[in-house]
Amino acid sequence: MVATLPVQVPKTLRVSDEQFLAFVNANPDLRLERTATGELIAMSPTGSESGSYNAELTIDIGLWNRRVKSGKVFDSSSGFRLPNGAIRSPDVAWVAQARWDALTPAQQAGFAPLCPDFVVELCSKTDTPTDLKAKLQEYVENGCRLGWLIDPKTRTVDIYRPSQPIETVPFSTPLSGEAVLPEFVLELAVLFPL
Repeated sequence: MVATLPVQVPKTLRVSDEQFLAFVNANPDLRLERTATGELIAMSPTGSESGSYNAELTIDIGLWNRRVKSGKVFDSSSGFRLPNGAIRSPDVAWVAQARWDALTPAQQAGFAPLCPDFVVELCSKTDTPTDLKAKLQEYVENGCRLGWLIDPKTRTVDIYRPSQPIETVPFSTPLSGEAVLPEFVLELAVLFPL
């Protein structure tokens, strides 16, 4: 039996691109991100309940995308190198096909050097809402066109759009993919029953 040790990363630790990639390659079982300032973030695995919700969200967006064939869907293990230098992994992400096709095969194989057009972050018990709000804001500042921060505890969704105030809606409000994901509607009240 192999014992797992918790990973404690000092807040003052900063890593370069090369160091981050070396650390990721040496620790493939860890979920890691890096901020624009080089801070290494080790993320706890989600609980089974949050993992199930993440899977359902990925399935819903994936089925929509399979029907319309307009882009690529990514799960929470996919990292993206944002324009500000951060390497982030949204719970669910979608990139328009033309933007994906503009990348080289090497760029597609690594941390794609772009910000997704659409992201979802699901607030789990191990997440800090303040950190997730900052992460959603970072996505929008780096080119994301639509982002959802889903909080099962408060049963609300914060909707992020460029150059617009954050809109908060209850789970009873169907979420529209708007112009970013045309015809996509998510019924959170069905996914997260009372």
